[in-house]
Amino acid sequence: MTTKPFETVLVANRGEIACRVIRTLKAMGIRSVAVYSDADAGARHVREADTAVRIGTAAAADSYLRIDSIIEACLQSGAQAVHPGYGFLAENVEFAKALDAAGIAFVGPGIEAIDIMGDKIRSKNHVMSYGVPCVPGIAEPGLSDQELIEAAPGVGFPLLIKPSAGGGGKGMHVVERPEDMAATLATARRVAAGAFGDDTLFLERLVPAPRHIEVQVLADNHGNVIHLGERECSLQRRHQKVIEEAPSPLLESQPDGKELRARIGEAACDAARSVAYSGAGTVEFLVSDQDPEHFFFMEMNTRLQVEHPVTEMVTGIDLVEWQVRIAAGEVLAVAQSDVVLDGHAVEARVYAEVPERGFLPSIGEVVALRERSGDDPHVRIDSGMLRGVTVTGDYDPMLAKVIAWGPDRKSALDTLDHALADYSLLGVQTNVEYLRLLINDDDVRAGRLDTGLIGRKLEGMQFRHAADAEIVAAALLARDAAAPVEANSPWNAADGWRVGAPAPWRVTIGLPDGGLATVSLTGHGPDATARVDSGVEHPAALRPGTPGTGDAVLVLDGVEHLFELGLPPASGTAGASLPREIWLGSGGWSCRLEILDREARLQRVLAGIQREEGAADPEVRSPMPGTVVSVPVNNGDHVETGQVLVVVEAMKMEHQLVASVSGTVHLSSKPGDLVKADQVLATIHVAAESSSPAAEEQQDKEA
Repeated sequence: MTTKPFETVLVANRGEIACRVIRTLKAMGIRSVAVYSDADAGARHVREADTAVRIGTAAAADSYLRIDSIIEACLQSGAQAVHPGYGFLAENVEFAKALDAAGIAFVGPGIEAIDIMGDKIRSKNHVMSYGVPCVPGIAEPGLSDQELIEAAPGVGFPLLIKPSAGGGGKGMHVVERPEDMAATLATARRVAAGAFGDDTLFLERLVPAPRHIEVQVLADNHGNVIHLGERECSLQRRHQKVIEEAPSPLLESQPDGKELRARIGEAACDAARSVAYSGAGTVEFLVSDQDPEHFFFMEMNTRLQVEHPVTEMVTGIDLVEWQVRIAAGEVLAVAQSDVVLDGHAVEARVYAEVPERGFLPSIGEVVALRERSGDDPHVRIDSGMLRGVTVTGDYDPMLAKVIAWGPDRKSALDTLDHALADYSLLGVQTNVEYLRLLINDDDVRAGRLDTGLIGRKLEGMQFRHAADAEIVAAALLARDAAAPVEANSPWNAADGWRVGAPAPWRVTIGLPDGGLATVSLTGHGPDATARVDSGVEHPAALRPGTPGTGDAVLVLDGVEHLFELGLPPASGTAGASLPREIWLGSGGWSCRLEILDREARLQRVLAGIQREEGAADPEVRSPMPGTVVSVPVNNGDHVETGQVLVVVEAMKMEHQLVASVSGTVHLSSKPGDLVKADQVLATIHVAAESSSPAAEEQQDKEA
């Protein structure tokens, strides 16, 4: 197609999805307009768009969620249409109404479709009347906590509490026992109100060993509705998808797989027809692994999905292009008989998080980036990252998506594994190593998937840790960074030179787990040796890498180790000072090593001896910058080990901070507080144990 449906389209989003939409707009010859908050002034989507408009401060509520700011940006830029991406205002019916009132086209479905499908209770009842099968449960608007508690036994345990508004798995809670209903409902309402502005909840029976299978639909404004096959999204953590693929290995493994695909596809089309849907949408189903013939409608997402690239790779259809054309009133030129699924595609979501620490969000500046999608025509990387970009806690932690295609599932997974090994982002901790471990798990490779698999597998995963090779490489890099300004002057040398035998050059490395390592370096070039702590000396040499092998090659005891390198901008300059930190990456794994001066080393040592090894920490600290959203205890309360003391929200996720010991809690935070990483939010005072009843009596008298 060569026609251009619009002259200018504004992309009301950020990050990788904004970049992805802008890419198609450029291919169509359409002028693209980006919007940005203060936190995103230098973001990739801003640089790639033809023009950009500032819409507010860093907080999403003051920028990307401001309908009036988006409308004003359209008027300033002359945009005739708005593509919402996903998240933010993508499924906001008031946004669609405001665009319609301003005479600006919405690249999405009609207002009625958004309205009905945006309410999970209403949507379930609506599609049931059109013969679409739904999960048993209770879905009525306005139910109180007490009414939901009374209805729960009729639904059956275990069950799911789900928010009526929103999507993406946010706010869903599993309840195993009746006695847990009240507390879980309180949490669910708070999360739903904070995330979606609507605390309406409903209950749904938990399907055992469920598979999450969704169907991509495409519909125009002329009555044409087709589906583009299904996607398997069963690999999830806390109901958030991690790995997605097309087609579903479950359907592929069934003797009547083609017939089953046609049935579930037609059910999705029926759901779309029930609301006169137009554009690209996704109908999500729960399918029992034990009985795939039965599938149940969960919800319809009236927008593009994060995982849409796997469908594009197996069908060859650009969904964003068709979204734009349909919004302009064009007739869908693809018939159901034209849709052929070719090969297999798998997508992995790259998040700024630390899997080993309960997937805590990570923030920081990207100091090195390597994304090699262009080297393999079967690999695609949708990314919003650039070197120098700061990842903050203001938005969702997803940074990029790595997608791979193959003629079959095994080859697609192999290609994805190689692509992830080649993906290097330093300066922020990511889940790339975890993704590689996950897609190489035996059950995943065999297609034995369900939504609880990640939770069962995480504990047994063996993550890589910094070893001697990484520690020595960091020490050599630190010594090189502290090179003399005057190369020929021994007084400026940072090599331990002295009259007589050369003294070793020593540096203390702070390890990611909080430990320390002291490295002694002697000599340079091929004659250099390294000793870690009190170990033996090893021949060690560091040389620059070559294209395709990494930034540096460490030869330790004759064995080569390849690394990607990342140093903060202030580090690595000439002068007699050490860099603050060094990032090393290899095969998708990365670590941050601190270069400690004497003061920092002393602080680490003192912190280690102030508390006995294995003792619980009475200080409760925030693991990341964020906002305190709940403090369910009172100052002076007696608390037990494991009791929730403070709830902090960061990157749109809640993190419960619990008591590590029993005792009296003293709070130093309250709801609404903005907190820094490692800030003390509560302290637990443990009562000293009395030695005898007589001592307790004396203590009482003194009191």
